[in-house]
Amino acid sequence: MVKVNVSLEEDVRDDLMRLVPPRKRSQVINEALRKELLCKKRESATEKLRLVRRRTATLSGREILGAVRSDRARGR
Repeated sequence: MVKVNVSLEEDVRDDLMRLVPPRKRSQVINEALRKELLCKKRESATEKLRLVRRRTATLSGREILGAVRSDRARGR
């Protein structure tokens, strides 16, 4: 475990001190930060997928069906 200095808004600090027992504060902060970082990672992954989708060709239902049929015919 490492120590990190961060600044908290006064109201957040007050709530933390009032609501969380002294020996549990690091755990609560770690869990909250983990959740927030997971959201950020998901947002980043979603944006990357959007960019890939924009760069790739979209196929119609008929084109997909034709490709599947063609693929199946080759397997016979």
